[in-house]
Amino acid sequence: MKLHTSMIFTVLLSLAMISCTSEAEPAEKTDNTVIDTDTAYTATVTFTSEDGLEMTADEYHVDSTKPVIILCHQAGWSRGEYKEIAVTLNSLGFNCIALDQRSGNAVNGVKNETAAKAKAEGKGQTFLDAEQDIRAAITKYSAHYNQNIILWGSSYSSSLALKIAAENEKVSKVLSFSPGEYLTGVSVANAVKELDKPSFLTSSKSEAGQTKAIFDNIKSTDKTQFTPTGTGRHGSSALWTSEADHAEYWIAVKAFLAN
Repeated sequence: MKLHTSMIFTVLLSLAMISCTSEAEPAEKTDNTVIDTDTAYTATVTFTSEDGLEMTADEYHVDSTKPVIILCHQAGWSRGEYKEIAVTLNSLGFNCIALDQRSGNAVNGVKNETAAKAKAEGKGQTFLDAEQDIRAAITKYSAHYNQNIILWGSSYSSSLALKIAAENEKVSKVLSFSPGEYLTGVSVANAVKELDKPSFLTSSKSEAGQTKAIFDNIKSTDKTQFTPTGTGRHGSSALWTSEADHAEYWIAVKAFLAN
């Protein structure tokens, strides 16, 4: 009787092991199994602008469910303007895409690859030529993340950001660092009369007047102009930790993004 009981136990144990194995295998081998791979990463990618030019961008990804900010650099620079800024924005829960627009060069040891390709292909590199690059990025990443985009510009691209935000339904809000009338043949002050979205404008203290001339024309009532108590700095680089007034800029930016 003891032998019979032992044999039954052995058989039952074997069946249980077979059952466990047959249930575990599909999770590893079935092609239709969905596995969560949405982890944080940073990557340099390429995609095409509206005219087919190959663009370069840095993706600072946190989570597909988090908001997305497209970061556009100032004149003569590159996506390297946001090496430090994007990391801070990631820590606040934002996915970031730092663009190389075709109008620019280099900063922080990062060469503007889009500008180099545009030059090699004989394509226009004016500030307005770069508008299509920003629009292409909005189209790509609003679809990729299945949500509208927060658009962020610096100097000339901050003027483009305001213009595009007024026209593009895929932009949910806009941040503009040191905007001005930099776009030949385009009045930014007139363009923002149709801008009815949350808007944040800032600049150095000396640029506050030209910023206000644009700010006052924005249609939206949900708008902020921030002027530092210190001298500040032109463009998004006002947020670099090497800048004396960066902390007060960050307080204002965080307050806007939190709404």
